[in-house]
Amino acid sequence: MLVNGKQGNLISIRDRGLLYGDGVFRTFLATNGKVRHWPLHYQKLQRDCVAMGISCPDVAFLSAQLNDLLMQHTDGVVKLIVTRGEGTRGYTPPIRAESTIIWDILPLPDYPADWATQGIVAGLCQFRLSHQPRLAGVKHLNRLENVLAAAECKDSEVAEGLLLDASNNVIEGTRSNLFLVSQGKLVTPNLSRCGVAGVQRERVMIWATRHNMPLQVRDFGIDEMMKADEIFVVNSVIGLWPVRKLEQRLWINFPFAMKIFEFLKGEDA
Repeated sequence: MLVNGKQGNLISIRDRGLLYGDGVFRTFLATNGKVRHWPLHYQKLQRDCVAMGISCPDVAFLSAQLNDLLMQHTDGVVKLIVTRGEGTRGYTPPIRAESTIIWDILPLPDYPADWATQGIVAGLCQFRLSHQPRLAGVKHLNRLENVLAAAECKDSEVAEGLLLDASNNVIEGTRSNLFLVSQGKLVTPNLSRCGVAGVQRERVMIWATRHNMPLQVRDFGIDEMMKADEIFVVNSVIGLWPVRKLEQRLWINFPFAMKIFEFLKGEDA
């Protein structure tokens, strides 16, 4: 682990990331000493820092720290955290603050290989996401809603929980973005009020554009999701998982999901 460029795992108890979740983060894979799609992750980090009013570290500076980390740990799940830094008591952000930069790397998860090809069992969470347009799409550190939703998934057979908002719109998975395939169209939830817009979501949308597949970003509910021809979830660690079972609904074929799965494994944008 690196904290502000130095080996260690200690931060100040006055760090606003610890006190208030006042920061942003990225999570991605490292294999053979290389990370995938680092430019896209940095661009997303920049956008999220702007949304939070946090100074984003320079890409060359972060890339150098990342390379130092990968020289010691060539494979794993890399997490980059940027907090607003230390502050005094109170919610008001300090006028001048130096960001805290934390790098961590953990072993690759041992997910069953057939989840990517045969699909997963997903569940519907009872927890509902609140609306906050100012933070919508941002991967900020205050992930308590996801924590409470994930705590519902006690059944070991359920690989991912799906989240709705307070208006009963389908939004995302507890740790993933979600897509439907319906009548030849790709549909993904509108994230203008809540939810996290991940890098793999962006890459699936790139695939749709390149392959002239109609793409809709809009609200939809459980009924429409249950009638979809395919459902799949994506993030930068799992790649893509089709959903084979949700409640009483079963799916056995995932032709579009498998095409996108192959694209996400590549190095294209």
